[in-house]
Amino acid sequence: MTGRASTAQSSTRSVPARQSWQVAETLGKSFRYASTGVLYAVVTQRNFRLHLIVGSVALSLGVYVHISALQMAVIGLTVGLVLALELLNTAVEATVDLVVGDTYHPLAAVAKDCAAGAVLIAACGSLFVAGCILLPALVRWSL
Repeated sequence: MTGRASTAQSSTRSVPARQSWQVAETLGKSFRYASTGVLYAVVTQRNFRLHLIVGSVALSLGVYVHISALQMAVIGLTVGLVLALELLNTAVEATVDLVVGDTYHPLAAVAKDCAAGAVLIAACGSLFVAGCILLPALVRWSL
C-alpha cells in the first residue's frame, strides 16, 4: 500500500511490536505509548507544531504580563484542548488512510474534514479566549 497510511505505519515501526488490541501491562508502558503518539505528532504534523508554538507564546505572554493563576489555567486548558483535538485529528486521518488506502471515498473525506473542522473551531475559540484575557492585560502592562 502506498500513500500516507503506509508512511505513517512505517514511521511508527521504531516502537516495539505489540498487538493493537492489547492493553499495556504497566502504567509506565501506557505513558510510553502515549508519549510516542505525541512525539509522532510533533515530528510529522505541521499543524500540531504550529498550535504548540502559538500555545507556548500565549502561556509565556501570560507569565510575562502577570495574569492570574485562574486566567493561566483557562488559557492552558484551551491550548490543551486544541492539542488534544489535533492528536485525534491525526488518529482519524491515519485510520481513514489505513481503511481506504489509495482509493477515494466521499465518507472518508467527510470524516477527515469534520475532524479538521473540530480542530479549527477549537483553535478559533482558544484564540478568542486568549485574546479576551491577554489583550486587556497587555494594555494595562503597557501603560
